[in-house]
Amino acid sequence: MWRDMLTNPESPLYKKGRIFKHVPGDPRCRLCRIPLGGIAGPVLKLTGRRPARYNPHFCNACEVWSTTHPGGAVIDLTVLFADVRGSTGLAETMGPNAFAQLMRRFYRVSNGLFADSDAFIDTPVGDEVRAFYFPVFAADHAAAALRTARELLIATGHGVAGGPWVPVGAGVHTGQAFVGTVGVEGTDEYDVTVLGDVANVTGRLASLAHQGEILASEDACTLAGIDLGDAERRTIELRGRTAPLDVRVIAVSPVTV
Repeated sequence: MWRDMLTNPESPLYKKGRIFKHVPGDPRCRLCRIPLGGIAGPVLKLTGRRPARYNPHFCNACEVWSTTHPGGAVIDLTVLFADVRGSTGLAETMGPNAFAQLMRRFYRVSNGLFADSDAFIDTPVGDEVRAFYFPVFAADHAAAALRTARELLIATGHGVAGGPWVPVGAGVHTGQAFVGTVGVEGTDEYDVTVLGDVANVTGRLASLAHQGEILASEDACTLAGIDLGDAERRTIELRGRTAPLDVRVIAVSPVTV
């Protein structure tokens, strides 16, 4: 059931998402895309749809479905992580209020791009934002992730005179991961999440990317079918993994994704 929901364009999840993505109102349920705020939020509340009790990033209908159908599926997907370079130094020099405003702006910009590209948006962790691209919403999930990563660097001011308003590096990787519910057995407190090596690797790529760079695995680039020309190649040793990883370095200015 989970596999069909996450990979089949004829699944109820996809059909709901296709309808609700055009209804104005943010934030949205990460799964079905129904607006939970904005202009449409109060109207939809009249139909009984509202933020979930245990996780406000989902609607109550998706919460009920995920708790009554615990489980998940291993699927192919593409992961995009991006984080702020030198955030510790920024926080020290800017002061807490100014830094908080900067991060709120970064979250708002990145989440807007992720939502527009039909990504499953995870909760920001510190200075890092995370997006997962499922086949059900993006058949070309690798290309969508690479395109969005570049759009994020542009939106944060990279590749323009004067430099970025926040320094960002990103990582993109394709592979298999478990998508489904996790929680405390015997309770109703479940969350829908993504688990697996592909997410861990993407996080490491994002942390290793320099300001204004996207480190994209060869797997992601190959699946995306994008000609990167003479973009730099690197072989990266990742702690805890036995085999090195081949990546391409995508910079905003010279490469069009």
